[in-house]
Amino acid sequence: MKMKQFLAVVLSAAMMLGLAACGDKTVSNSDSASVSASKTSVSASASASESTETEEKEPVTLRMAWWGSQTRHDRTVAVIELYESLNPHVTIEYEPMDFEGYFNKLATLVASNDVWDIFQLGSNFPTYQSKIYLLNDFIKDGTIDVSGTTDAFLRIAADEKGNQVGLCSGVNTYGIAYDPELFKQAGVAEPTQNWTWEDYKNACLTIHEKLGIYGSSKFDDWQAGASMGINQEGFGIGFFTKTNDGLGFTDYKMLSDYMQMRADLVDAGAYPDPGACKEISDIENDFVVSGEAAMTWVASNQFVSLCNAAGRELKLINPPRKKADGPAGVSIQSSQMLCVSQDSKHPDEAAKFIQFFQSSIDANKILLAERGIPTFTAVREALAGDLTDVEKAVYEYVDVVGSFDTGGESVNPASPACTDTIKEQYNYYLEKVIYKEMTADEAAKALYDFAASQF
Repeated sequence: MKMKQFLAVVLSAAMMLGLAACGDKTVSNSDSASVSASKTSVSASASASESTETEEKEPVTLRMAWWGSQTRHDRTVAVIELYESLNPHVTIEYEPMDFEGYFNKLATLVASNDVWDIFQLGSNFPTYQSKIYLLNDFIKDGTIDVSGTTDAFLRIAADEKGNQVGLCSGVNTYGIAYDPELFKQAGVAEPTQNWTWEDYKNACLTIHEKLGIYGSSKFDDWQAGASMGINQEGFGIGFFTKTNDGLGFTDYKMLSDYMQMRADLVDAGAYPDPGACKEISDIENDFVVSGEAAMTWVASNQFVSLCNAAGRELKLINPPRKKADGPAGVSIQSSQMLCVSQDSKHPDEAAKFIQFFQSSIDANKILLAERGIPTFTAVREALAGDLTDVEKAVYEYVDVVGSFDTGGESVNPASPACTDTIKEQYNYYLEKVIYKEMTADEAAKALYDFAASQF
């Protein structure tokens, strides 16, 4: 069964086609209060459903870190506290961070051989694979029970050799969150599933002209213009080969149109310049939240946090295509995974926590799919009946993306180890174009040559 068909089946019970709106009426007044209430309600049942051995055990201290929004921080801490209450011998010291701070700190810990016992990674895990304690033996001996998930979901947190590098925190995809009221005020039609980058550019320009705000807030330019952008050129074409041993395209000009469009929008005042973009460190201070922009890039699992922060109706749509009848480029993928560190003195205890975090119904009644739609069947079924309108919108959106034609080509869940280096260089050349220090053609050629040199 194709991956998109498989996901459509396993998620269909909780999803309906179409995109739902999100707003004040579907969001609790305080996510922290909601987490506290959820934790209280599940703690009583946890002793029965998630019971642990009561005999006295040697005290264990684990360190854990992750990146994300305040919503993610609050919910993750609540699950940690629940786990500690069920396992009194375990203490978990935690460090929630923003994305940039997390990876800066991780680089330092890698160099000093002191990586947290439990740490969060995405598809960039090959960069840190030397520090990942493989879960194969824990799965084999039953420390981690994967009977409640599927091989397909396990594979999206495995390396090219099939080694289990982590447990997937959920499946998600990328999208564009937009404010329908601002579109209405500017006289711009709301986007549809086959909208194009030209439609996006025109919407940004019109919104800026009519309302005096940014048409769009900060995008993940690497995803939009390079990774996903090359996928939109045609079925079977990707930035990297399926085996991650080279580039999957030969015409560098495929990279130039997006770079030029970004520069044009900054010139027009319809998109924040690089300095303003750097002010956006997390979901909570995105320009869409403050009403200074009508659209923003978002991972689907972060849509709930964005709605909570904005406090008004937002909608979710797939990123624009290069051609209305062309490939969407966007696909289902692992959101993040939790991994065990090679530097851990207690890898078995770290593995037990990861098992609890990903498969416990009680834990996931606190997490509420904030990291993506759960991959353990029982968890997904337990949450499906209690979804808010905002959460349903995320489930429905993932279902929509899962229905897009991928031309029969499977998507490689992992990226080559050089991806982060190439991404940094891409952003460097994009800024050169924005500041008119290079043409889009020159920057695209330079980026292509640099990327090719990494193999």
